[in-house]
Amino acid sequence: MSAFLSHTMTLLSRHTGALCSLAGRSCQSRQSHWFPSVLALKKSLPVRAEPRKKKKVDPKREQALRDRLKKKVKKLEKIPPEFIPIEDFVTPVKFLDETRVRTPPQLSLEESERRALLLKEWARFKYTQNCTEMAAISAALDAQKEALQQLRQESEELYQAAVKRDARLFPFNHQGPSYSPPIDNYRSPDGKYNDITKVYTQ
Repeated sequence: MSAFLSHTMTLLSRHTGALCSLAGRSCQSRQSHWFPSVLALKKSLPVRAEPRKKKKVDPKREQALRDRLKKKVKKLEKIPPEFIPIEDFVTPVKFLDETRVRTPPQLSLEESERRALLLKEWARFKYTQNCTEMAAISAALDAQKEALQQLRQESEELYQAAVKRDARLFPFNHQGPSYSPPIDNYRSPDGKYNDITKVYTQ
């Protein structure tokens, strides 16, 4: 038995040396004769598997399957599409109750007269303010036109530079008057809310 093993190991070592010489690389001494070099030529075992045979498809059965699919598609086309409702345009039922009517406060005769006179006085004030603003704007435009005409008579270059658009005017940020004065030391809410959005699936 030992003679057979030694003979087998001798044959393996010769085979490994031949493979290394064919690969053009010398085998390193640290490699064992049981594991040839990575660069050595290797031979894989023959694969004795037959290719898979294609199943024969019955043309009548395939045509029947296609016909069934066409019928399903026609049925789906006949069904009208379901539209997702837009809840922003639908008034909730609790708001359609006609009994929920807020009664206006009953004002006395003196209070109603005071409010009517106050509205008339406010209308006269706004009318006077608007007339004053329009007069000031028209006067400024007339003065600007006259100044540009005088400038054009003096120098055409200065006139062109004056009528040139100023790109520094944009972007223009302006904050107008508010309905109520700002509250000192006001802390805005964090913006927490409960998401009640409905998800529709077709």
